[in-house]
Amino acid sequence: MTVLCVGAHPDDEVLGVGGTLARHAADGETVSVLLLSDGEMARHETETEAARERREERRREARAAGEVLGVESVRILDYWGNQLDDVALIDVVRDVERAIADVEPTTIYTHYSGDLNVDHQLVARAVRTAARPVADTTVDRILSFETPSSTELAIPTENNPFQPSTFVDITETMEAKMEAIDVYESEMRDRPHPRSPDSLRANARLWGDRSGFRAAEPFEVVLDRRR
Repeated sequence: MTVLCVGAHPDDEVLGVGGTLARHAADGETVSVLLLSDGEMARHETETEAARERREERRREARAAGEVLGVESVRILDYWGNQLDDVALIDVVRDVERAIADVEPTTIYTHYSGDLNVDHQLVARAVRTAARPVADTTVDRILSFETPSSTELAIPTENNPFQPSTFVDITETMEAKMEAIDVYESEMRDRPHPRSPDSLRANARLWGDRSGFRAAEPFEVVLDRRR
């Protein structure tokens, strides 16, 4: 199996699917990560020297977190965080298509399309478009993950609850996930907050309790065309 995780910002890949990526890597499978943005410029009005330094720091953090998880490659594009709605969707789709052509994944993990964060929504749409089931695609599965502090905060409608139907046992890789989370220390929060280390551990235990594992990550199936 070859795995591609497509996220909007550094730390999304660890928050949502870090334990699962580590499990794929531990099983000897090839894992790559594509992040559309370093996520920093949403916090700055202009690209100052301080902003550029922080952007580079976020990129280093993403690569270091990938090393912890056993990821083969981490690619970070130059979109400005939380502003993908100012970009033509086709441009994002083409970037995802290029990553798919390079990696030739059989499984893609990406954001849940109903998240509060607009970048998460648009990344999910771009992945679904880029990995549509055509005859020569390598992609057999697309799974969407939750992002704590975004998925559960979405404006509720009858059509957008996150309803996972498949779960990955991350009992053996939970500590790798938490070690990767530690790399993003500046993005973490104290309790009570969904992105606190305590909350992330509790969330993994909760999904594990709901799926019969000690710790788990949940996913919605967007596409499954395995023979």
